Amino acid sequence: MKTLHTQRFTLHASHFTLRVLFLTTLFLSICMGLSARKKPVMVIITAGQSNTDGRVSNDELPDDIKERGYKHCWWSYGSGAVSGNGHFEPFWPRVAKTDNTERWGYDAVVYYLLDQQVKRDFYVIKESLGGTAIDTACVSTNSMYWSASPAFLASTPAADKGGKSLLKAFTENIGACIDNELSRHKGGFDIKAFLWHQGESDKAMADHYYDNLKAVVAYVRTYLVEKTGNERYAHLPFICGTYSAQSRGRSEQVVQALHRLAEEDADFHVVDASDLSIQRDHLHFDAKGAEQLGRRMYERLIQTMGERVSEK
Repeated sequence: MKTLHTQRFTLHASHFTLRVLFLTTLFLSICMGLSARKKPVMVIITAGQSNTDGRVSNDELPDDIKERGYKHCWWSYGSGAVSGNGHFEPFWPRVAKTDNTERWGYDAVVYYLLDQQVKRDFYVIKESLGGTAIDTACVSTNSMYWSASPAFLASTPAADKGGKSLLKAFTENIGACIDNELSRHKGGFDIKAFLWHQGESDKAMADHYYDNLKAVVAYVRTYLVEKTGNERYAHLPFICGTYSAQSRGRSEQVVQALHRLAEEDADFHVVDASDLSIQRDHLHFDAKGAEQLGRRMYERLIQTMGERVSEK
């Protein structure tokens, strides 16, 4: 009897131990799940003219993108009269041009590499329109401009609301995305960087590009600080690409302006594109050039974040 009692006690103890182990494992799993859900979602904002818009056919997307696609990338895309309206959809490259929407630019590569690395949902807010300038003294598509001039901004509504300001369209969509989606995440959101490629349309007023782009960057950073209350966005990393040496839109004065801004602002980053290949129009990156610029922009993005972004 004593032996049977001991066996029963041992059996009960074993069951108790297993239950404790099960409940502990379940508790830890729940805690880890809650921790993951509370992690801020990553956000990238992107803007510019045609090389940001994308001028390479989707038929020429890199093979790995065609095969794997995007599993975690959501975007809100506005361009001219087409607005993201503060809503996100699964990312797949396209441009707001009626003749051929199925095209991509360097940023599609950035998002793909992030998608492969982070392995969790992240968000992109993009505004782009080919042939657009900052300086209102330059020719710009549909007379729409990126200008941060207070006088210009006071004179016109956002481009997606019948006005001429691309900068207002961009920032207002950012604000709508924050209100409608990003602010609802339990862990909040974290805008990691501002990607930019533009400047060809400002070639005629290249001597103003330093002041004009500096004002654009300051406007977006200030908007984000005021919208979110997060002072860290006053130092939001700004990452821009230069132009192919073969580009008819390249201006050495504009390139010098970019490097001058980088020298003065530790959070302003220039990615060289002078050696990259372009299309026969001598303006837009071809598939190889767009992919290489995307990879360079991605590497600079990771550097600015100071750490790997994968889920550990």
